[in-house]
Amino acid sequence: MRPNDWHLTEDVDVFLARAGDFLRSRPALHTMPLTVTERLRTRGTSTYGAEAPVFGRLERAGEVHAAFYRNPPGLLSLTPVTREQADMLAAHLASLGHPLPGVSGDHDTATAFAEAWQRHTGTTPTLRGRLRLYRLGTLTPPESLPEGRGRVVGEQDREQLMLWCREFAAAVGEVASIDADSWADTRFADKRFSFWETPDGTAVSMAGVTSMVAGQIQVDPVYTPAHLRGRGYAGAVTVEVSRAALAAGATEVVLFADPANPTSNGLYQRIGYVPVTDFAVYDFSCAVPELS
Repeated sequence: MRPNDWHLTEDVDVFLARAGDFLRSRPALHTMPLTVTERLRTRGTSTYGAEAPVFGRLERAGEVHAAFYRNPPGLLSLTPVTREQADMLAAHLASLGHPLPGVSGDHDTATAFAEAWQRHTGTTPTLRGRLRLYRLGTLTPPESLPEGRGRVVGEQDREQLMLWCREFAAAVGEVASIDADSWADTRFADKRFSFWETPDGTAVSMAGVTSMVAGQIQVDPVYTPAHLRGRGYAGAVTVEVSRAALAAGATEVVLFADPANPTSNGLYQRIGYVPVTDFAVYDFSCAVPELS
């Protein structure tokens, strides 16, 4: 394998023309690149700051074997690769002087790239966290749902929605400005949300879903305020949006959960979600890449 087997571009349409079929071949596992590139394609990359997104594909003899994207200031997000492929990519990006704040991918891939990046640049990787990817098998609603109903979020709910998105982002360690002025540029803006509300119309939990890409829809985020947890609201609203995704024609419905949280993992499995694989996220210390 040669470094020039990795092809880089800042044009999302060029990237998808070559790597789109590869990404669509495993829509559940590739949910993040499918979802993010679709958002960049439809909303345009010019709205995401001065530094352009970068996309890459590993291609040999006309066949794509892996892909990545980086939407600054975010991490490098990489599809599954071997240790050799991860090392070659790290060496290639380092030689081009690409600074990286970190990497995310399935656990083995992210770890292999983090170790390779350390070898080629001298940076120190730090494991930030892990996520477990689930895909929906057979949707199995709880025998007893809490009183109330699901309702699609409307324009009149914007303040409540922004408040809960801010609280969710803070809870998972995201640094984001979420208000009326910045809403359109957040990762939440192009999702469809539903609330679970009590019989008196009080919203008590929310869940969002992405647009359908390659037959897959990702459920994200799911959030219940701390003082309302333990009453079945998160399960109810997750069932609501999962059922709607299936009704819309999705062949894959996926979500991520913190594997260290037994409550959410148990909930998702009870309603029919099946573990696919664990992902890892590494942060890199700020160092200037040096040629190895």
